[in-house]
Amino acid sequence: METRLAEEGDTIRRRRQCVSCEKRFTTYEKPEVNFPAIVKKDGRRIDFDRSKLRASMNLALRKRPVSTEQVDSAIERIEEKLLSQA
Repeated sequence: METRLAEEGDTIRRRRQCVSCEKRFTTYEKPEVNFPAIVKKDGRRIDFDRSKLRASMNLALRKRPVSTEQVDSAIERIEEKLLSQA
């Protein structure tokens, strides 16, 4: 019936109607993103985890004048680069 972008533009919102009972309902579609695995020093592979990256960056930058927005921006650039290489 109707399709539009929802929230921040990363989700598609669709209004639908059942053909048998004519009841209307809403579905939300979001792309599934798979980041490449991270290879540790010992050769183990683990899944990419944004929260681990943020915690590590916050620890490394704790005594530096770096804002949360700058850390978020850096993480977004890293994720974009990972996705473009996948």
